[in-house]
Parts: sequence; C-alpha cells; structure tokens
Amino acid sequence: MKKLLIVDDAAFMRLSIRNMMKNYEIEIVGEAANGAIGVSMYKELRPDVVTMDITMPEMTGIEALKAIKAFDPQAKVIMVSAMGQEGMVKEAIISGAKTFIVKPFKEEFLYQTICKVLGI
Repeated sequence: MKKLLIVDDAAFMRLSIRNMMKNYEIEIVGEAANGAIGVSMYKELRPDVVTMDITMPEMTGIEALKAIKAFDPQAKVIMVSAMGQEGMVKEAIISGAKTFIVKPFKEEFLYQTICKVLGI
C-alpha cells in the first residue's frame, strides 16, 4: 500500500483528502498543518507521495518542497493550489514538484494524479 502525507493548514482540506482516499489503496501516514511540520514528518515517515498546499503559515509549501527535495531528491510532491496562484505553481514545478492540482478538485482526479506521480 502506498503512503501519503497531507500537508495543508486547513483542517477541512486535510480531512477532505483523507476521506477521498479511504476507498483506495492509499494509506494516510500523517497530516501536517504547516510546511515546517510537513518537512519534519516527511523525514520521519518517508511517504511515497505528499500533497502540499502552497500558502501556509510558518513555512510555505514552496519552502517545504525545497527542504524536502534537499533531503530526498527523489521525493514525489504534488502541490495543491487555489485559483490565482499560477506564479507560485510555476515556481513549485521549477523547485521540483511533480505536478499540481487546483482546489477544489474531485476524488477521482486526486487519485488519478497520485497514481500518475507514483507510476501505478
């Protein structure tokens, strides 16, 4: 079973992603409310894939992405953005994100994106 770490400052978004993945062979190994916690959890849990919000307090998703990629160049991170964050999405891709999804998104789209990034 593939392991997913959810990093988002919005509790409802973390819960939404958790609920969307319960019907699939994806294990939620952790949830982080900001980028700093997300980086720490990534190092501890070594998930197969991460969903990472862009705009968060303490450490942004872009900063967290860079820290995770510095720790593990093979890390698979999917950036999650709201509409109007195209510039940040571009920076995220340049910084090593595998792809991005725009909120709101449907369950099937999230799952298909995760599978594509994992090559399954």
